[in-house]
Amino acid sequence: MEAKTNSSHGHAIVIGGGIAGLLAARVLSDFYGGVTIIEKDRLYNDHEPRRGVPQGRHAHGLLAGGLRVVEDLFPGISQELRDGGAVPADPLNDGTWFFEGGCLKRKPSDTTAIMMSRPFFESVVRRRVRALANISFVENSPVRELLCRDGRVTGIRTDLAPIIADLVVDASGRGSNVPRWLASLGFDAPTDERINVHLTYTTRLFRRDPQASGDKFAVIPPTPAGKRGGVLLAQEDNRWIVTLFGHFGNEARPDLPGFLSYAKSLPSSIIYDKIRNTVPLDEGTMMRFPTSIRHRYERLNRFPKGFLVFGDAICSFNPVYGQGMSVAALQAKVLREELAEANPEFAMRFFEKAAAVIDNPWNIAVGGDLRMPETNVRRGIGVRLMNYYLSMLHRHAHRDAEAASAFLRVAQLIDSPSSLMSPKIALRVLLGNLLPRRIGVPKQKISATTCEPMPSMDTSVG
Repeated sequence: MEAKTNSSHGHAIVIGGGIAGLLAARVLSDFYGGVTIIEKDRLYNDHEPRRGVPQGRHAHGLLAGGLRVVEDLFPGISQELRDGGAVPADPLNDGTWFFEGGCLKRKPSDTTAIMMSRPFFESVVRRRVRALANISFVENSPVRELLCRDGRVTGIRTDLAPIIADLVVDASGRGSNVPRWLASLGFDAPTDERINVHLTYTTRLFRRDPQASGDKFAVIPPTPAGKRGGVLLAQEDNRWIVTLFGHFGNEARPDLPGFLSYAKSLPSSIIYDKIRNTVPLDEGTMMRFPTSIRHRYERLNRFPKGFLVFGDAICSFNPVYGQGMSVAALQAKVLREELAEANPEFAMRFFEKAAAVIDNPWNIAVGGDLRMPETNVRRGIGVRLMNYYLSMLHRHAHRDAEAASAFLRVAQLIDSPSSLMSPKIALRVLLGNLLPRRIGVPKQKISATTCEPMPSMDTSVG
């Protein structure tokens, strides 16, 4: 991602000091003489969750596709995260993915993801950003309004004073005030897409033996019938973080007996078996996420000059899929590419390209959400056919590592979902479901809940 660095553009402001704001500021620092990050919270340099990021206490992941961009923006940060205790993992081989009643077949790969807590990751990125000479922070300072003249945003107003800028980027997250601000300035607010998921997630921390062998993660997505799922991830400080989630009234209690009972009720016992005799480290925490929201800024006909929207302020995903931080990183890549073109009026081009980046993870998440019959969105024939195909792919991927690898590369935001429809993969999926012996799949008796071989096995090839 080579950029044509040009710091003659003056001053840029980023509203929001979370992951998206930090990534945006890092990109802007290559093109503006000064960048100011305005944050309503106090920004600590430790690993404690921030008040303004309640989801920070729950499981997060930096997917392989996002990690590649973050490493490019901050060379060496992957090793720095590992040195601090973050856990690297091959997402295709180092853990369990439980889909459609069984575990996806594993396959070693050259793909790497990193698992760590959200506060730890944010603190490391913030430390890197603070080290840049032309970036400054203003903390405990909520932004009250945009300053605008003749259709151009010229700065912001805080409780302390107005701050003038050549570019303002709103990266304030899901609760962004941009739609209201646009209306107050005489611009149309963007149309929205909303998917009501009625999700509740509950998280507890457990002690992890760093010397023990075995999986580094487990993922159990909710089923349309049970609507319950969970994720277990290794992270820094020798901990397991376990987040249990449920849709439409299914809630895991944070107390240990209730938490374990819920884990035991999941479609697989893998997470329960891992934590039932493990030392708990906290009292648990809960959060509700009612709706996924996507603001369609790329469809606007008019937009203020000198202004941009970024990160979750554009699209707030169902957190079950762990896409938020990685999608922000992919947007940062688009922002750098657009700024390198040296066109001062680039907002609409950015929105169009950011929409293309968002399309794949949004479609993955929405496709999964629409499997729930209670989700109040009309399902077209295309959605029904794709979900049926993915169900076949997952069942076949219990035995076929190539199919499992193709799916997980899409889930890690490396490949496009269209790759799952390539003739090579589609043929394997269809033959694997209709004529499994034709592709030489070993017949093994595998436990449907633990994915371990049963005592009596027939390993012959049909």
